[in-house]
Amino acid sequence: RRLETATAPAPNGEPAAAAGAAGGVASAEINGELQTLRRMLETQLAALAWNDLTRRAPLATELLRELTRIGFAQDVVARVADALPAALDFTRARRLAIARLADGLQVTGDRWAEFGGVVAFVGPAGAGKTTALGRLAARWVMRHGPRAIALVSTDTRRFGAHEQVRRIGRLLGAATYAVDEPEHLPGLVQRLGEQRLVLLDTAGTSVRDPQFVPLLERLRAVHPRIEFALTLSAATQAGAVEELVARCSGHGTVAGVITKIEECASFGGALSAFMRARLPLAYLSEGEDLGDGLRPARALDLVCMAVQLADRNGAAADEDMLSRRFGGRFHAAS
Repeated sequence: RRLETATAPAPNGEPAAAAGAAGGVASAEINGELQTLRRMLETQLAALAWNDLTRRAPLATELLRELTRIGFAQDVVARVADALPAALDFTRARRLAIARLADGLQVTGDRWAEFGGVVAFVGPAGAGKTTALGRLAARWVMRHGPRAIALVSTDTRRFGAHEQVRRIGRLLGAATYAVDEPEHLPGLVQRLGEQRLVLLDTAGTSVRDPQFVPLLERLRAVHPRIEFALTLSAATQAGAVEELVARCSGHGTVAGVITKIEECASFGGALSAFMRARLPLAYLSEGEDLGDGLRPARALDLVCMAVQLADRNGAAADEDMLSRRFGGRFHAAS
């Protein structure tokens, strides 16, 4: 007689479920180990490729190292380096690279202070929107007088925001208005149609605030020619600048205002974000002086400022970072 051995299943099929779970855990562990091994191999190959490139093309690698030290993003650095002629010494190559970086930056000039418009200052809380607004207003008043300008506070989140705008208006002799309900803003701006420059102060938002894009859309409905001054602290991390700039793209006419220059250690990341998005920069804001703390952004000056900040702070490009950024790229291309 044939004997058959069978294991009786436990209630609810628990052995089968346990076996499936164990198999899933083992599969996940194997996948994790494979991914770790792949990253290790890619890192080693990139390091070998970077070392090989350093031997074969010392000028190119030195230029990549220099532009990375200044703080510019990987794709921006690689694009500029690829476009340079091969037969250059380092000094000429560095000078030409700085010029090419400047060519990639768009600026608006001083057109708001010269020609006016309807400008809403938007951006993160604490970036210095109200201060930058006040400085632009002072720049206008010194050039045109106080009669053709209006300052409007729409910030109902921050305590004392309305009073801060009123105080700026009193210092400059300019008319100020406060709006507590968003639906009242279009009518007010329409009534201010005779003013050549209308500046709107808005509530600060976090980098990932879901209300940021709806705020832009509501403001776009206020006036057909409204422009946005995206106000960012120079000390903001490059990734946050990148995200905010990307979120503003496609939502009207936007230009950047970079504030608190004196607080930042590196400037290249912020400039890279505006280059990538093809958004122009309008002004730089720094220091404590209301009347003389704002100046129009000029492309070459911006890049030179990034170089000076890197020199002043002793910035250096880490070799491991360089091999990860550029070694894999040149390994793939070889």
